[in-house]
Amino acid sequence: MIRYALFCKACEGEFEAWFASSAAFDSQKEKRQVRCAVCNSSRVEKQIMAPAVKTTKAKEAPADPEKLMQAFAEKARQHVADNFDYVGGAFAEEARSMHYGEQAHRPIWGETTAEEREALQEEGVPAAPLPAAFTPPVPKPKGPVN
Repeated sequence: MIRYALFCKACEGEFEAWFASSAAFDSQKEKRQVRCAVCNSSRVEKQIMAPAVKTTKAKEAPADPEKLMQAFAEKARQHVADNFDYVGGAFAEEARSMHYGEQAHRPIWGETTAEEREALQEEGVPAAPLPAAFTPPVPKPKGPVN
């Protein structure tokens, strides 16, 4: 497969397209099958491109899937911690209150019982379990604790 940056002479639009080979592009262009993504004109030309060529020296070890997943999970945990309000055991009540318009919508996370999860689902309240790998540590309470 080869990707070409293309240019439309009719509308001066720029876009990319994939072809099986250089010959496939030439054949389709000759038959006027290569069309502008913007105006559908067949007056399409290849743009000058620098090829991405890898030498044997540039070979990199394949990424470790486990490390990639760990990095993704860490980013997800941090995103939840930074952008969602922790509501603890009041999750079902808060989600229901937002669903019925009793309070403004905001991203929240917390805990529910199996019964609460089932009731939310039956009521059509949008809620989904947060996978353990994406769950941040429960924040410590703010203010004085007795």
